[in-house]
Amino acid sequence: MTEIEWWDYDDAAEMAEAVAGDVQFVIESAIDARGSAVVALPGGKTPVAIYDKLARAKLDWKRVTIVPTDERIVPLGDPLSNVTMIAKAFLPKGARVMPVVPNATADYRAAGRSADALMQDLHWPLDLCLLGVGADGHTASIFPGPDYDEALAGPRERRALGVMPDPLPPEAPVARVTLSRQGIVTARALMIAVTGADKRKVVEQAIEQGALSRYPIGRVLADVELPVDIHWAA
Repeated sequence: MTEIEWWDYDDAAEMAEAVAGDVQFVIESAIDARGSAVVALPGGKTPVAIYDKLARAKLDWKRVTIVPTDERIVPLGDPLSNVTMIAKAFLPKGARVMPVVPNATADYRAAGRSADALMQDLHWPLDLCLLGVGADGHTASIFPGPDYDEALAGPRERRALGVMPDPLPPEAPVARVTLSRQGIVTARALMIAVTGADKRKVVEQAIEQGALSRYPIGRVLADVELPVDIHWAA
């Protein structure tokens, strides 16, 4: 049974302050223990305020490597690029922000293999994986589609793969690269940040449904061995 703790906040600003503080603590602990930290951070709108606050932290940023939990297969600099958004916050601080899709390609599975090869060169497991959750229950870019089972139950050594959501999300109708479930749940720390009553209801239902959940986040969290902190604001 997954150990899950909910943290509720009055508003998104209060949540951003708390999550940024928790992420800072994980990074500091990893640097103290090993001399470096590797963390996975999501794209989207919810974490922007978190990143603004985290970027102000007095960390030895040159010892921090950041990978996106998922990336749209678009050119770097494209408005849909998650790593471009993350890089704007943390590259000026001196962190290493890794583009897992250095070149847009029509072959999304090849893009996934390339991303996985890049991940294999990193110190693993991740020190932290911070996830968001979509209104449809997806997390990272683990969506229903032809690659869904592979993302959830592929080889244990696979850290990332290419996926084609079906249907494509209208706000970003492109193929993706995503961390696999195995890459996510083996992290030393796992956090989720969500806002809004609708998303909370989806996450609660997904957790209750467990391994048979119709929501990707439920399938990802089912039987996770490490404690999971879910940060939520209305």
